[in-house]
Amino acid sequence: MASNGSAGIRDFPLDPGIFLDEDLGSDWYIYEPTESAAPSDDLFPGVIPECHPTVSPRMYHTCMAPISLAVILALSFLVKRRRLHLSCCNGVPGLLSPANFLEEESSRGPAVAVFGILFSSLCQLVLDKEPLPLASPSSHSAREYWKILALLYYPAFYFPLLACATSRHRLGYLAGSLLAWGHCLVHVWQKVECPQSPKIHRLYSLLSHVPTVLSLLLLSLWYPALLGRSLRGDSPEREIPGSGYYRKYLKAVLSKRGRKGSSVPIEESLQSRIRSYLRSYIYTPEEGFRIPLKLVVSLAMAVIAVYQVALLLLVAFVPTIQIIRAGMTKDIVVLLVQFGLVPSDNPAVPGDMEKELRTVRHYLWSLEVCYICSLALCCLLTGAVLLRTLGAHRSNLRALYRGSVLDVFSEPRSLRPSRSAVVCWMSFASFQAAFACLGLLIQQVIFFLCSVAFTFLVVIPLQTGTGSLLFGILRNMWPFWLALLVAILVQHLLAHSQFLEQHSLRKELTNRRALYIVTFLLFPTNVLLGVLAGVWRVVISGLYNAVHFCRLDTSLLQRGVETFDPGYHSYCHFLKVEVSQGHPLMKAFCFLLLQRPEMPALPRDTRLEEGLHLLHHKHLAPGKARIRRIRARWCLAYTLLRNPSLSSSRKTALADASANGARLGVPKP
Repeated sequence: MASNGSAGIRDFPLDPGIFLDEDLGSDWYIYEPTESAAPSDDLFPGVIPECHPTVSPRMYHTCMAPISLAVILALSFLVKRRRLHLSCCNGVPGLLSPANFLEEESSRGPAVAVFGILFSSLCQLVLDKEPLPLASPSSHSAREYWKILALLYYPAFYFPLLACATSRHRLGYLAGSLLAWGHCLVHVWQKVECPQSPKIHRLYSLLSHVPTVLSLLLLSLWYPALLGRSLRGDSPEREIPGSGYYRKYLKAVLSKRGRKGSSVPIEESLQSRIRSYLRSYIYTPEEGFRIPLKLVVSLAMAVIAVYQVALLLLVAFVPTIQIIRAGMTKDIVVLLVQFGLVPSDNPAVPGDMEKELRTVRHYLWSLEVCYICSLALCCLLTGAVLLRTLGAHRSNLRALYRGSVLDVFSEPRSLRPSRSAVVCWMSFASFQAAFACLGLLIQQVIFFLCSVAFTFLVVIPLQTGTGSLLFGILRNMWPFWLALLVAILVQHLLAHSQFLEQHSLRKELTNRRALYIVTFLLFPTNVLLGVLAGVWRVVISGLYNAVHFCRLDTSLLQRGVETFDPGYHSYCHFLKVEVSQGHPLMKAFCFLLLQRPEMPALPRDTRLEEGLHLLHHKHLAPGKARIRRIRARWCLAYTLLRNPSLSSSRKTALADASANGARLGVPKP
């Protein structure tokens, strides 16, 4: 029988009766059975021939890597380090910055696009046999060293795509346009010539490159737009980056809005509570506030990570289960019936297995449906959780901006940067993408197992009208479940009617002797209820932590040990750096200083501080200049008083342990 089974597995495409009542005409799958007889090799990826595009990956990287290096070296002469050697060619050339992460730039799409290209390249790097396109590994052990080298190569390769914009020069915009067009044309041409690939799935290579192509298209349109604005004379390099945002934030903070009535409703209906809960998952922009660039990049990378992992899980499982379902034969069904995995009316007649064959195929189809539904549910839950984190980020940042440290952290913390804070700030976006990948994998395993258990224990027995293990347990143990239910109802009724006495303003315990007697008598029953409650606690905590695994703004551990959570630890230090280095009021104050009108020089008095020079100048310009100067001084004074980053530096707070976040006491004379 084993030989017949192996022969059936090997030659099942030659039997046309296998595919009766089977509709597999979907273009998604890689291994569809055809109507005519086909060789057995059609079921394996080797049937898709290797495609060699005109511009191979090695040729592409060999040509573009020197061009990118030449562009970044040429643009480095636009950035002068004048503090190093002022006499040497008006300063030493410096390397361009990829993006001003601690500044509020006007455009964030290019940064997200380049990081998306880099992350997609990392996903391809994990699965490629040749991780470094410039060289081929000689052995399997050498491939791991090439992967480590590729981790440094790809960031350097795509570095000029983002750094060309930070030069704020027409040459940089022109070079960025040429690089973006070159990368985009090569990627699109390669996918047009070779849309299918034998790796994992014939469409996996094409679908996994969708974020890369979209990002390159965005850069191909954005750089020419910047170049056109620069040629027209309204280029953004004449303005200080982010100055407009800081002015809007300052106006939003200083504006007075009247409140009509109470802001908190006394009694809220169930419908309004459900509506407010659903609205908490929708991020609505607020006037005068903008999410920092690093947070935007981290969330975008999490979304791309979810897409890449979901695509890999889909193409790795669904075609495989489709092959097994299409290749199921009567010989294999006989083995499954003998092991008791498939119910059979006539197990002694192995030749008549048409009904059992349809049953096995239905089981495999149910597995496929469970897998796809659980994967779709995991993607939706992860997307909703990531969307809700935007509101949490905004509330945490606004609380820290106004100095309310205890509203964000469980204990007072200093907002000054440290060594670990800088390290966590650098790795925050990477952590967010990695946690999104792992969270989706964990969710998929849990929800797939739960859906399979529900399908085979509840749905299929109800469809076929047969009994299942779950129904048997419930039927045999119904007195036990009824006793537990009665015990719960009795305790609630006694607590409501006999053990609580309602007064006008409060409730008090009564009939204490009866309460003690019932407590003692129901102790064994409550032990069994505690076992069920413990099982439910494990289930609900596992589901909650699996769904919220990708959130770094909340710890999966309780307070006191939450610092052992690496995700939450990195998020807390990330907030420290963002608030201390990118406080909008502090930046607005700096812009006010840079934009104050020129005043005649005064005799320098070393006994006065610079702030007194600004506030006690006697020669005032008439008209609008005087009004503008008064408004600027008032905003400066208000900013200095309300800036929490400066509170710990005041004389009255130097000896106070509750500085930087807590309220300061009345200064002693």
